[in-house]
Amino acid sequence: MSDRPLNVLFLCTGNSARSILGEAILNHDGAGRFKAYSAGSNPTGKVNPWAIHTLKTLGYPAEGYSSKSWGEFADGPEFDLIFTVCDSAAAETCPVWPGRPTSAHWGIPDPAAVEGSDAEKAAAFLEAFRMLKRRIDLMLALPVASLEQVALRDSLHAIGQEADA
Repeated sequence: MSDRPLNVLFLCTGNSARSILGEAILNHDGAGRFKAYSAGSNPTGKVNPWAIHTLKTLGYPAEGYSSKSWGEFADGPEFDLIFTVCDSAAAETCPVWPGRPTSAHWGIPDPAAVEGSDAEKAAAFLEAFRMLKRRIDLMLALPVASLEQVALRDSLHAIGQEADA
């Protein structure tokens, strides 16, 4: 891998919650080393307001996000890493991405599917944020640029399989 920031794509079906949170966390915490994006196979067209609320509450940038199709990235940028963060997107046939991106599945329960009180919805989004942040923190601790692609893939898969404590 090169000295440029690594391009990372977070994929989910609706691109309204989990993938947006992943994009926000990695762009903030991995600034300079990573450039994160998000997209969906069947985007909702709007970012879930609880995702924005969660980012604001936790001090992360909450502006400039949009729910968009993965087709918007067919012509680039060239991705180094691709993460599916919902089980339905992981099971879908993804586009063929330029280059040879390393991919991994980091399944996170859908906070947007939680019904109930505002407190229950807020708690679901905080939990999704916590799970993504933990996985991203583990990834940021890896010597990503120096790992061979197979070792990197195995490490990223292990992070996705690890029980969240």
